Amino acid sequence: MKALPVEPSTAPVAIGSRIRAARQAQRLTIEHVADATGLTKGFLSRVERDLTSPSVASLVTLCQVLSVSVGDLFAVPETHLTRAADGPRISLGGDGIVERLLTARSERRLQIIHADIEPHGRGESELYAVDCEVDVLHVIAGELTLLMTNESFDLAAGDTLSFPGREPHSWINRTDRPVRALWILVPAATGN
Repeated sequence: MKALPVEPSTAPVAIGSRIRAARQAQRLTIEHVADATGLTKGFLSRVERDLTSPSVASLVTLCQVLSVSVGDLFAVPETHLTRAADGPRISLGGDGIVERLLTARSERRLQIIHADIEPHGRGESELYAVDCEVDVLHVIAGELTLLMTNESFDLAAGDTLSFPGREPHSWINRTDRPVRALWILVPAATGN
């Protein structure tokens, strides 16, 4: 079998921002890292700004001090782009609502659902709960009332309400205007 002759990339590998982020996450100054690694502050500063590349030995030492693996510095971040109009439609129930999932279906850390609610649209007649720890409702445009067991919240454009995800609730658009809102579920609700 013949191997595919792939030309090496000449694009520089930018790892400086990841090194800086690892250092800052541990609340270390460049001076602390310089003392621990034996590298100069100036050299570390240039590495963090991708103005110079460390040797393999320096990089391994730096990663040991920062408790990060060398491989993590070169990993390609997992990204997912969903255009608002292209998100798959989902239905959590209710009348007069179109819901689209904006996060990847495989995303388990959180879910973001975009909702377009018609005038006088409403959620389930009985209160329901979502299987997540935190449920966040952010109203982008219009006015929406969130109904809970013992209280209700009237939300206007720009308002955000956070509540326990397993708290029974429903919603209603009491106005003659449409509502645009985001539901953020943390972690992602199971079964969706």
